[in-house]
Amino acid sequence: MKKDLAHIRCICVDDEPFGLSVLLAHASKVPGLTVLGAFASGMEALAFVKNNTVDLIFLDIQMPDLSGLEMARMLSPSVHIVFTTAHPQHAVAGFDLAATDYLLKPIGLSRFLQAIDRAAAKISSTTNEAKSYDYIFVKTGYDWARIDLDALLYIEADGNYLTFHTSDRQVLTRMKLGEILEKLPREAFMRIHKSYVISISKIDKIERHQITLADHVLSLSATFRDDLLARLVDQKT
Repeated sequence: MKKDLAHIRCICVDDEPFGLSVLLAHASKVPGLTVLGAFASGMEALAFVKNNTVDLIFLDIQMPDLSGLEMARMLSPSVHIVFTTAHPQHAVAGFDLAATDYLLKPIGLSRFLQAIDRAAAKISSTTNEAKSYDYIFVKTGYDWARIDLDALLYIEADGNYLTFHTSDRQVLTRMKLGEILEKLPREAFMRIHKSYVISISKIDKIERHQITLADHVLSLSATFRDDLLARLVDQKT
Protein backbone atom coordinates (compact mmCIF):
# COMPACT_ATOMS: atom_id res chain seq x y z
CA MET A 1 0.00 0.00 0.00
CA LYS A 2 1.19 3.53 -0.73
CA LYS A 3 2.75 5.34 2.23
CA ASP A 4 1.49 8.77 1.15
CA LEU A 5 -2.20 7.90 1.49
CA ALA A 6 -4.22 11.11 1.84
CA HIS A 7 -6.59 11.54 4.75
CA ILE A 8 -9.87 10.00 3.62
CA ARG A 9 -13.26 10.13 5.34
CA CYS A 10 -15.37 7.05 4.66
CA ILE A 11 -18.48 5.18 5.73
CA CYS A 12 -19.29 1.47 5.46
CA VAL A 13 -22.74 0.25 4.42
CA ASP A 14 -23.82 -3.40 4.60
CA ASP A 15 -27.03 -4.92 5.95
CA GLU A 16 -25.16 -8.08 7.02
CA PRO A 17 -23.37 -7.71 10.40
CA PHE A 18 -20.48 -9.96 9.36
CA GLY A 19 -19.89 -8.03 6.13
CA LEU A 20 -19.89 -4.77 8.06
CA SER A 21 -17.49 -6.13 10.67
CA VAL A 22 -15.02 -7.22 7.99
CA LEU A 23 -14.98 -3.75 6.42
CA LEU A 24 -14.49 -2.07 9.80
CA ALA A 25 -11.70 -4.46 10.76
CA HIS A 26 -9.84 -3.78 7.49
CA ALA A 27 -10.41 -0.03 7.75
CA SER A 28 -8.97 0.07 11.26
CA LYS A 29 -5.62 -1.09 9.85
CA VAL A 30 -5.29 1.80 7.37
CA PRO A 31 -3.53 4.98 8.59
CA GLY A 32 -5.19 8.09 7.24
CA LEU A 33 -8.58 6.42 6.77
CA THR A 34 -11.28 7.75 9.12
CA VAL A 35 -14.53 5.80 9.41
CA LEU A 36 -17.26 8.32 10.13
CA GLY A 37 -20.00 5.74 10.44
CA ALA A 38 -21.21 2.19 9.80
CA PHE A 39 -24.75 1.56 8.55
CA ALA A 40 -26.94 -1.49 8.01
CA SER A 41 -29.48 0.58 6.06
CA GLY A 42 -29.04 2.39 2.76
CA MET A 43 -31.60 5.00 3.79
CA GLU A 44 -29.74 5.82 7.01
CA ALA A 45 -26.44 6.01 5.15
CA LEU A 46 -27.93 8.32 2.50
CA ALA A 47 -29.27 10.68 5.17
CA PHE A 48 -25.82 10.79 6.80
CA VAL A 49 -24.02 11.56 3.54
CA LYS A 50 -26.39 14.41 2.73
CA ASN A 51 -25.47 16.12 6.02
CA ASN A 52 -21.79 15.25 6.32
CA THR A 53 -18.69 15.37 4.16
CA VAL A 54 -17.81 11.86 3.01
CA ASP A 55 -15.04 11.10 0.52
CA LEU A 56 -15.56 7.36 0.10
CA ILE A 57 -18.31 4.78 0.66
CA PHE A 58 -17.88 1.02 0.90
CA LEU A 59 -21.34 0.11 -0.32
CA ASP A 60 -23.05 -3.28 -0.40
CA ILE A 61 -25.20 -3.71 -3.50
CA GLN A 62 -27.96 -5.98 -2.18
CA MET A 63 -29.84 -4.35 0.70
CA PRO A 64 -33.55 -4.60 1.54
CA ASP A 65 -34.64 -0.97 1.91
CA LEU A 66 -32.47 0.78 -0.67
CA SER A 67 -30.01 -1.11 -2.84
CA GLY A 68 -26.45 0.07 -3.25
CA LEU A 69 -27.04 0.82 -6.91
CA GLU A 70 -30.13 2.92 -6.09
CA MET A 71 -28.23 4.80 -3.39
CA ALA A 72 -25.27 5.43 -5.68
CA ARG A 73 -27.52 7.14 -8.23
CA MET A 74 -28.59 9.63 -5.56
CA LEU A 75 -25.08 10.66 -4.52
CA SER A 76 -22.95 13.57 -5.65
CA PRO A 77 -20.18 12.68 -8.14
CA SER A 78 -17.71 13.96 -5.53
CA VAL A 79 -18.43 10.90 -3.36
CA HIS A 80 -16.33 7.93 -4.47
CA ILE A 81 -17.85 4.46 -4.24
CA VAL A 82 -16.37 1.01 -3.74
CA PHE A 83 -19.13 -1.55 -4.22
CA THR A 84 -19.07 -4.77 -2.18
CA THR A 85 -21.11 -7.88 -2.97
CA ALA A 86 -21.11 -11.65 -3.00
CA HIS A 87 -22.54 -11.67 -6.54
CA PRO A 88 -20.04 -11.01 -9.39
CA GLN A 89 -22.84 -10.50 -11.92
CA HIS A 90 -23.46 -7.07 -10.38
CA ALA A 91 -20.02 -5.80 -11.41
CA VAL A 92 -21.08 -4.37 -14.77
CA ALA A 93 -23.92 -2.36 -13.22
CA GLY A 94 -21.53 -1.07 -10.58
CA PHE A 95 -18.94 0.15 -13.04
CA ASP A 96 -21.64 1.74 -15.20
CA LEU A 97 -22.09 4.09 -12.24
CA ALA A 98 -18.39 5.04 -12.38
CA ALA A 99 -17.52 3.11 -9.25
CA THR A 100 -13.95 3.48 -8.04
CA ASP A 101 -13.66 -0.25 -7.41
CA TYR A 102 -15.63 -3.45 -6.91
CA LEU A 103 -14.87 -5.88 -4.08
CA LEU A 104 -16.13 -9.44 -4.18
CA LYS A 105 -16.90 -11.07 -0.85
CA PRO A 106 -15.18 -12.52 1.12
CA ILE A 107 -12.99 -9.42 1.05
CA GLY A 108 -9.32 -9.95 1.89
CA LEU A 109 -7.16 -7.24 3.42
CA SER A 110 -4.76 -6.99 0.46
CA ARG A 111 -7.63 -6.48 -1.99
CA PHE A 112 -9.19 -3.93 0.37
CA LEU A 113 -5.91 -1.98 0.42
CA GLN A 114 -5.81 -1.96 -3.38
CA ALA A 115 -9.24 -0.35 -3.39
CA ILE A 116 -8.04 2.28 -0.91
CA ASP A 117 -5.08 3.12 -3.13
CA ARG A 118 -7.36 3.54 -6.14
CA ALA A 119 -9.71 5.74 -4.16
CA ALA A 120 -6.84 7.86 -2.79
CA ALA A 121 -5.51 8.45 -6.32
CA LYS A 122 -8.94 9.49 -7.64
CA ILE A 123 -9.68 11.75 -4.67
CA SER A 124 -6.28 13.43 -4.99
CA SER A 125 -6.76 13.94 -8.73
CA THR A 126 -10.26 15.37 -8.28
CA THR A 127 -9.10 17.72 -5.54
CA ASN A 128 -6.16 19.04 -7.56
CA GLU A 129 -8.33 19.68 -10.62
CA ALA A 130 -11.36 21.21 -8.92
CA LYS A 131 -9.84 23.23 -6.10
CA SER A 132 -7.33 25.41 -7.90
CA TYR A 133 -9.22 28.69 -7.47
CA ASP A 134 -8.96 31.22 -4.63
CA TYR A 135 -12.53 32.55 -4.60
CA ILE A 136 -16.13 31.45 -5.08
CA PHE A 137 -19.35 33.21 -6.03
CA VAL A 138 -22.57 32.69 -4.04
CA LYS A 139 -26.05 34.01 -4.72
CA THR A 140 -27.39 36.53 -2.24
CA GLY A 141 -30.89 37.76 -3.03
CA TYR A 142 -30.93 38.62 -6.74
CA ASP A 143 -27.18 39.21 -6.89
CA TRP A 144 -23.99 37.16 -6.84
CA ALA A 145 -21.31 37.94 -4.26
CA ARG A 146 -17.64 37.07 -4.58
CA ILE A 147 -16.10 35.42 -1.51
CA ASP A 148 -12.30 35.55 -1.37
CA LEU A 149 -11.23 32.36 0.35
CA ASP A 150 -8.18 33.98 1.93
CA ALA A 151 -10.52 36.35 3.80
CA LEU A 152 -13.09 33.71 4.77
CA LEU A 153 -13.07 32.88 8.50
CA TYR A 154 -15.99 30.50 8.78
CA ILE A 155 -19.41 29.56 7.43
CA GLU A 156 -22.45 29.32 9.68
CA ALA A 157 -25.52 27.20 8.86
CA ASP A 158 -29.07 27.98 9.91
CA GLY A 159 -31.56 25.64 8.30
CA ASN A 160 -31.30 26.04 4.53
CA TYR A 161 -29.24 29.24 4.79
CA LEU A 162 -25.53 29.90 5.17
CA THR A 163 -23.76 33.01 6.38
CA PHE A 164 -20.20 33.55 5.15
CA HIS A 165 -18.16 35.37 7.77
CA THR A 166 -15.12 37.08 6.28
CA SER A 167 -12.64 39.47 7.83
CA ASP A 168 -14.78 42.49 6.88
CA ARG A 169 -18.36 41.42 6.07
CA GLN A 170 -21.10 38.78 6.21
CA VAL A 171 -22.87 37.29 3.18
CA LEU A 172 -26.14 35.34 3.43
CA THR A 173 -27.09 32.72 0.82
CA ARG A 174 -29.60 29.89 0.48
CA MET A 175 -27.49 26.74 0.56
CA LYS A 176 -26.58 23.81 2.83
CA LEU A 177 -23.19 23.05 4.35
CA GLY A 178 -22.82 19.84 2.38
CA GLU A 179 -23.19 21.75 -0.88
CA ILE A 180 -20.59 24.39 -0.06
CA LEU A 181 -18.08 21.82 1.18
CA GLU A 182 -17.99 20.40 -2.34
CA LYS A 183 -16.87 23.81 -3.63
CA LEU A 184 -14.17 24.53 -1.04
CA PRO A 185 -10.55 23.32 -1.06
CA ARG A 186 -10.60 20.33 1.26
CA GLU A 187 -7.07 21.01 2.52
CA ALA A 188 -8.06 24.51 3.70
CA PHE A 189 -11.59 24.13 5.13
CA MET A 190 -13.38 21.58 7.27
CA ARG A 191 -16.54 21.04 9.26
CA ILE A 192 -16.25 21.26 13.06
CA HIS A 193 -19.94 21.19 14.02
CA LYS A 194 -23.33 20.64 12.42
CA SER A 195 -23.53 24.43 12.04
CA TYR A 196 -19.95 25.44 11.20
CA VAL A 197 -17.26 25.08 8.54
CA ILE A 198 -14.01 26.87 9.31
CA SER A 199 -10.83 27.99 7.59
CA ILE A 200 -8.13 25.85 9.19
CA SER A 201 -5.45 28.51 8.77
CA LYS A 202 -7.53 31.02 10.76
CA ILE A 203 -7.62 28.94 13.96
CA ASP A 204 -6.15 30.76 16.96
CA LYS A 205 -7.06 28.34 19.73
CA ILE A 206 -8.58 24.86 20.11
CA GLU A 207 -10.26 23.91 23.37
CA ARG A 208 -12.19 20.80 24.33
CA HIS A 209 -15.55 22.04 23.10
CA GLN A 210 -14.80 25.24 21.18
CA ILE A 211 -12.51 26.93 18.68
CA THR A 212 -11.41 30.56 18.49
CA LEU A 213 -10.89 32.29 15.14
CA ALA A 214 -9.97 35.97 15.44
CA ASP A 215 -12.63 37.25 17.90
CA HIS A 216 -15.12 34.49 17.10
CA VAL A 217 -15.68 31.54 19.46
CA LEU A 218 -17.40 28.57 17.79
CA SER A 219 -18.66 25.27 19.17
CA LEU A 220 -16.52 22.21 18.38
CA SER A 221 -18.39 18.92 18.14
CA ALA A 222 -16.77 15.78 19.54
CA THR A 223 -17.71 14.12 16.25
CA PHE A 224 -15.27 16.33 14.34
CA ARG A 225 -12.63 17.07 17.00
CA ASP A 226 -10.43 14.04 16.33
CA ASP A 227 -10.65 14.63 12.59
CA LEU A 228 -9.55 18.25 13.06
CA LEU A 229 -6.59 17.32 15.24
CA ALA A 230 -5.55 14.63 12.77
CA ARG A 231 -5.69 17.15 9.93
CA LEU A 232 -3.51 19.60 11.83
CA VAL A 233 -0.96 16.89 12.59
CA ASP A 234 -0.95 15.78 8.94
CA GLN A 235 -0.22 19.35 7.83
CA LYS A 236 2.83 19.52 10.10
CA THR A 237 4.37 16.21 8.98
